[in-house]
Amino acid sequence: MSANLLRVHPADDLIVALQDLPAGAEVSLGSQRWCMREAVPAKHKFAARDLAAGELVTMYGVVVGRTRSALPAGSRLTTENLAHAAADFTGKQRDFVWQAPDVSAWRGRTFQGFKRSTGVPGTANHWIVVPLVFCENRNLAVMREALTRALGYGRGSAYERFAARLAELHRRGASPADLEAAALEAEEASAPPLFANLDGVKFLEHGLGCGGTRQDAEALCRLLAGYIAHPNVAGATVLSLGCQHAQVSLLEKALAELHPSFDRPLQIFEQQKSASEKDMLGRAIRAVFAGAARAAGQEREPCPIDGLVLGVECGGSDGFSGLSANPVIGRAADLLAASGGTPVLSEFPELCGVEQDLCDRCETPELADKFTGLMRAYEQAARACGSGFEANPSPGNIRDGLITDAMKSAGAAKKGGTAPVVDVSDYGEPVRRHGGLNLCCTPGNDVESTTALAAAGCNLIVFSTGLGTPTGNPVCPTLKVATNTGLMRRMADILDFDAGPVLTGEATIDGAGEQLLELCLATAGGTYRPKVVVLGQDDFLPWKRGVSL
Repeated sequence: MSANLLRVHPADDLIVALQDLPAGAEVSLGSQRWCMREAVPAKHKFAARDLAAGELVTMYGVVVGRTRSALPAGSRLTTENLAHAAADFTGKQRDFVWQAPDVSAWRGRTFQGFKRSTGVPGTANHWIVVPLVFCENRNLAVMREALTRALGYGRGSAYERFAARLAELHRRGASPADLEAAALEAEEASAPPLFANLDGVKFLEHGLGCGGTRQDAEALCRLLAGYIAHPNVAGATVLSLGCQHAQVSLLEKALAELHPSFDRPLQIFEQQKSASEKDMLGRAIRAVFAGAARAAGQEREPCPIDGLVLGVECGGSDGFSGLSANPVIGRAADLLAASGGTPVLSEFPELCGVEQDLCDRCETPELADKFTGLMRAYEQAARACGSGFEANPSPGNIRDGLITDAMKSAGAAKKGGTAPVVDVSDYGEPVRRHGGLNLCCTPGNDVESTTALAAAGCNLIVFSTGLGTPTGNPVCPTLKVATNTGLMRRMADILDFDAGPVLTGEATIDGAGEQLLELCLATAGGTYRPKVVVLGQDDFLPWKRGVSL
C-alpha cells in the first residue's frame, strides 16, 4: 500500500484510491505506474490493466464484476462500465485448516455479565413488552408513556425542553425571527433509574401479526420467541388482541421448539378476553412493574469470554468498509472464536460472490449444503419479485465506491474473519453451536438484519459504517465502527471506534482488532455504554421474507 493507493490482493484487476486522484495524475504502486485518464475520487477504483469488453474483473481475489465496454488501464470503474458478476459455488470443495491467532492474552478473561440458566450470559438486563399484532401498538405506546419516565429511563430530553421553551416564547408573543434564533441547550444529566440493575423496559413496536400469510405470522412468532428468550432479557410481557394470525399458541409453540429450556417470566394479556382496555392496561402495567422489580434483583457476575455471541453487521458502507472497519471486526471475531466465543455473520445478499470460500470453511458438507440452499432460495425469491442480489447496493454505497453487489459482498464478508463455520441458521433460528463462526440468514437491510441477529441470541453487535448510520437494537448493545477518521470526527455522537488509522498506516488490522475486542469486553461488562445505547436508538424491524435485499 502506498500513501494514496491500495491493491487488496496481488492478482486484483482493480486499484483503490485512498485519496482523490485528479485526471492526468501519475501514480505508482510497487513497480507499476499509471496515468489517471479521469479523476478518481477516494474510495473508488481504477483499472490496473487494459480490460476488454465483457471481461471478468477481480478485487479481494474474487470476481466482482464484468466490464460493459473496453477500459484502458487508469480508467475509473463506474456503474456505466462495470456490471455485477460473481463466481458460482457448489457446496464444500476442499478441506479447511484454520491458522488460529494467538489468544494467550485473553486466556481466562471474563466480563461482568448476567448469568442465565440457559447458558449464554446477558450483557444487559432488560424487561420487554411485545405486541403480537400491530393492533396493539397504541396500547404499547400508552404503556411506554406510562412506564418509561416512572421507572427513570426517560427524563425529558434536551429536544423536549427546547420545544417547551419555544412554546413558552410563542405564548409570550415572540416573533417568528425570535423563535428561529432560539438555541438548543445541552443535554442535562439524568437521575439514576428506579431499578439500578435493570437496563430498561423496552417496547418492541412492529407492523406485522395479521393481514399477511400464515407463514408471515409463524416467522414473526419465531422471531419474537428469540427476543423473549434472549440472554439480555429478564422477562417479557406480551399483548395480544386475540383474533390475529399471530396467535399466542404460535408464540408458545415457537418457544417450546426453539428454546425448550426457557424458564423466565412470561406475562400474556389478551384484549378481547379483558373487561375493557383500561382493565387490560392496568393489569399489564402492574405486572411489568412487579416483574421489573424482581428482575432488578439480579447483579452482574464474572462470565468467561466464551460467553460472547458477537453479531457482526455493516450499514451505510463505503469503499473503505472492506479495507479498514470490516477486516478489523473480522480480526476481533477471529480472536473471539479462538477463545471459544461465537461470531455470527449475516446479511446473505452481501455474501454474493464469496459463497465458495464460506462453503469450504464449513466443518461438514451438510452445513455447506444448508448454506448453499439458503443462498439459492433467497436469490430465487428476489428474482420472483423482479429483483436480484445485484440490486443490493444503495445510492450511497455506489456514490462512495461500492458499484456492484459482489464488490460490496467481498468487503462485507471480511467481518466474519477466517474461522471455521461451525453452524448455519435460517432466519428466526437460534445460535446452537458455539466456539466458531456461525452464518445466519438475514436480509442486507441494516435494521432487519440486526433485529434478526438479536433474535438468534447475539448478546453483543459490532456494526461498521462508512457513511454513518444510527442503527441500534432494543436489547442488544451495538458498537459502531467508523471506516475512516473523518467520519469518526463528524459523527462522534453515534460512533464508538475509529478504524481509520488502518488506512493511513498508523495502525494495523491486527492491533486495531485487539483494541476492538477489548472494547467489546468493556461493553459486555457494562463499563462502556455504546453511543446508540445512550441515545436510546431502539430499532426493531421484523423481515417479511423474500421482499428485502
